[in-house]
Amino acid sequence: MHHSFCHIAESDDTIKQAAEILYITFTGGDKNQWLKNQKEAFDEVKECIEKPNICIGIKAGDELIGWTGIRPMYETTWELHPMVIKKEYQGKGYGRLLLKEIERMAYLNGIIGLVAGSDDETNSTSLSEKEINGENVFNEIKNIKNYKNHPFEFYQKCGYTIVAVIPNANGQNNPDIWLWKDIRKNDE
Repeated sequence: MHHSFCHIAESDDTIKQAAEILYITFTGGDKNQWLKNQKEAFDEVKECIEKPNICIGIKAGDELIGWTGIRPMYETTWELHPMVIKKEYQGKGYGRLLLKEIERMAYLNGIIGLVAGSDDETNSTSLSEKEINGENVFNEIKNIKNYKNHPFEFYQKCGYTIVAVIPNANGQNNPDIWLWKDIRKNDE
């Protein structure tokens, strides 16, 4: 299927589609829940498209199927947030294409590194099995296992490296996993 990229801020309809994808992807929610909880998702999209942030989507035909954004974190390293692809389009290469395009845009804007935070709030990795502390954090990162299709593995396949874990970031044994990539290097 033909794909194209777009700027999320280009139309109200694109913003609405982006908010729906964000809500349903992150919560696993259905359309009825989405209709009740739109405001929070709209607010998140509006925050993501504010300057100087860069925010793009990927379309299959005319349908927005995913989107991502980057925002300042440090002078030359920005945060990737969010990165969402509609469930029915996951595993088909669209996420990788979208990531490559935002990395290209970041590089053209003088950014040399991207950081992605990827929470484990659902016991999806081996990091949720035990208390992580200063003594075992590096060993646990080195031996991480993916149990429930956690996105850290997608990022690793795209050239990102786990550089940190914030233990208990989302409650007891629910860490935040931080990944980083030097986008000056070609990962192909």
